[in-house]
Order: sequence, then structure tokens, then C-alpha cells
Amino acid sequence: MPTPLLQVDDVSLEYADGARIVRATHRVSFDVHEADRFVLLGPSGCGKSTLLKAVAGFIAPREGQIRLDGKAVQGPGPDRVVVFQEFDQLAPWKTVRQNVVFGLRAAGRISRADAIARADDALSRVGLIEFADAYPHTLSGGMKQRVAIARALAMQPRVLLMDEPFAALDALTRQRMQGLLLELAEQLRFTLLFVTHSIEEALVVGTRVLLLSPHPGQVRAELNAHQFDATSGASVAFQQATQRIHRLLFETPVEAAEPTPLRARQEATP
Repeated sequence: MPTPLLQVDDVSLEYADGARIVRATHRVSFDVHEADRFVLLGPSGCGKSTLLKAVAGFIAPREGQIRLDGKAVQGPGPDRVVVFQEFDQLAPWKTVRQNVVFGLRAAGRISRADAIARADDALSRVGLIEFADAYPHTLSGGMKQRVAIARALAMQPRVLLMDEPFAALDALTRQRMQGLLLELAEQLRFTLLFVTHSIEEALVVGTRVLLLSPHPGQVRAELNAHQFDATSGASVAFQQATQRIHRLLFETPVEAAEPTPLRARQEATP
């Protein structure tokens, strides 16, 4: 097996809640390889978003280590770009194109002309080049998320991090955005770490899905989802996989939730 691009080894994360220290995750381990679409799935409060922030470098692990390309993650960097759920990720005083260009220029890696060319290419891929000179307040929620995705892809990160990016969208727009993300992944072969609490979205978006127990998040199982895509929702196999994941997440006894080594956890969906 090739060396994983991203390695999360026995990571425990904590945060302050008033006078208390709360453990968000407990000894979570997983590997993400090049071009994986890896999904962290679990109920609210299981620490999946906290894990994503730790991979982004915003939070330091209490225990364990996170490595990218074999090197310990010490803080944020342009090799990891995050797309959040909120629609206010864009600077309202900048045009769509300027929002995409800003990240590239702030990283100080390319000239203005090259940044504009890369921004326009990214906007074309998400179907928004005609809105390059528009301002964020004129866009719908789905369009704003497409701009956020374009901005992230233009950075050409080693890992694209997405924290429930479609959760606030209506059902139809959410489905279209999932389809767009899969198309972009096919075209660009980027590596994705995606957080969701939707079982159906995890199976559609992911090639691999890590199930986390309720608080504090511990690994329940790791499943393959290569066989599913945006058209799989009505299939018997998809419904069976959904039901199985629900049982693993919510019906497994707490005492059985102690994480086991990664190789022992890997299993295929029916």
C-alpha cells in the first residue's frame, strides 16, 4: 500500500466549556490516501467538526498526532483549505472573482494575472464564470457555496476540507451540489475530507466512510462506499447500507465502541 497522504493517529481532542474541559474525541485513528473522498460521519456532538479543524491546523491534539505527507501538522496552511457550512464565507465588498483571487494572492504564491486566470478556471468549473463580476449579496445560498468551492479548488490544496457545506441548503440544491462535487472530484482528482451527519450524503459523497460514536467521538467502523453515487439513492443496496450504518451508529452498545486498529476496522458494505 502507498504511504497515506493524511494520517490521524490516536488523536484525542479537548475544548474548554466554561470551567470544564470537555473531551471531543478519544483516540481516533484513520488514514486518507491520494484522491480519497473520506467522510467523517456521526451524530451531533461526536467531534467530527473538531477533528476537521484539527486537520486544518486550528486545534492542537491533546493526544496523538496528525501528519500530512509524513510531516506533523503544526498549524494552518495553504495545503489544507476549508469550506464551511455558513454562507458568509465571502467578503461582501469583493466581487466573486475578487473573492477567489484574494486567497491566491494572500498565499503569495502566484502573480495577479495568474491568480485571475486560475480563478476564472475554477469559476468555470462550478458554472459561475458569468457571475464573476457579481457581489455575494446578489447570489443564492447554493451559488455562494459554489464560489467557496471554487476559491478552495483554485488554491490547489493537498486536502480539501469540507465541514457540512451543504447542510443549510434546500434538498434539491443540496442534491445538485453533491453531484457537482462528484463531477469536480472526477475531473480534478483532489483529496477530500468531508464532515456530515447525514448517512445518505456520506454514502453519496464518500469513497470511504468513518463512523464515529456519540460524544466523545470514538471509531465505530470504517466502510467502503465506492459503489454509490448521486444516482444510487433508490437502489436496494443503498437502502440496506443506510440501515446498516444507522444500526452501527445508534444501536451498538457503548462498551463495544472502543476503537480498534485501523486494519481490523476496515470492512465493505453489503
